[in-house]
Amino acid sequence: MKVGVAKETATGERRVALVPEAVEKLRAADLSVLVERGAGAEASFPDIDYVEAGAKIVTSAALHSQSDVILRIHRPTPAEMKLTHPDQVIIGMLAPLLDPNAMAELARLGVTAISLDAIPRTLTRSQSMDALSSQANVAGYKAVLVAAEAFGRYFPLLTTPAGTAKPANVLVLGVGVAGLQAIATARRLGAQVKAYDVRSETREQAESLGAQFITLKSAIDGAGQGGYARALTPHEQAAQQNELNDVIASHDVVITTAQVPGRRPPVLVTAGAVECMKAGSIIVDMAASDLGGNCELSKPGKVTITSNGVAIHAPLNLPASMPTGASAFYSRNISNLLLNFVKVGELRFDFEDEVTAATVITFGGKVVQAATKKLLQPASRGGAKA
Repeated sequence: MKVGVAKETATGERRVALVPEAVEKLRAADLSVLVERGAGAEASFPDIDYVEAGAKIVTSAALHSQSDVILRIHRPTPAEMKLTHPDQVIIGMLAPLLDPNAMAELARLGVTAISLDAIPRTLTRSQSMDALSSQANVAGYKAVLVAAEAFGRYFPLLTTPAGTAKPANVLVLGVGVAGLQAIATARRLGAQVKAYDVRSETREQAESLGAQFITLKSAIDGAGQGGYARALTPHEQAAQQNELNDVIASHDVVITTAQVPGRRPPVLVTAGAVECMKAGSIIVDMAASDLGGNCELSKPGKVTITSNGVAIHAPLNLPASMPTGASAFYSRNISNLLLNFVKVGELRFDFEDEVTAATVITFGGKVVQAATKKLLQPASRGGAKA
């Protein structure tokens, strides 16, 4: 069976789905590895490294025509979909809940689509396949570096002959994987860190890393399924926001990480809260996307300077800014998921298995994952909803 590694075409994407280190692991499972020319170049993995690991370098056309399985970071573009062939398998971060119509098109083409961002994150055995967590870890680290570079003062307490510099006050909103890494990194840089999350069970995790956990008087518990926070009701959101505004205004740096899969991120930093922040304060909105962000004033992919001197950073793909490290993590995730399906050199899918049922989105010409199928149901009544 031939496994292909595609070169990413998304703007700003520098990662690669498989690094040379993983080639030997796949070959040990009787899999041949084809790598599209230049696929790992921007992540500092030149073609020669893949060749030395036992892979074959091929053109894009050869990769798509010869590969039984294609590994990638993002969902294929419409042009790339046209290069697929029936019974081909595509594995990547396909975001099926954000574009179920794309999944329906892959099913129509006879492609088996497997999405890493659908991994059941609460299963112990799936942790080594959890690309969302590995990439969030990278993003949480880099977000703090972005904030530290943009901040006009020091993060740590410094005592010098020229005087004393007070430590920065950093607030992390959302204590998931990205939030925990942001807390740990900010603490390593010497900042004073506070954290908030609607899930009360995250308090112990935040405090274990040295952050002070903020408890609001409204005491909303927003724990949801699968380790994510649930969407708050309008009443809960208003009660939370009124208290959060005062907390936000007292911090030098605010890093927001709160997301709800397949839905618009909750607004945690309102325009009113930004107006109350001091000049020189920094906001890094890690949830910024085409769906919106955690900061009401975020402009996805841009840095916004407000009239009162607050800088709002809304990066779209922080893991891609650390392509070597992020690719190494992702490569382990995707190769572990692939090998989970490989039996005696061939793919076998057991839909009674939780990982298979969650991650295999299309199979046999149909959309088979329950959550994506549900989004496509309105199609018969006037069009699918993305």
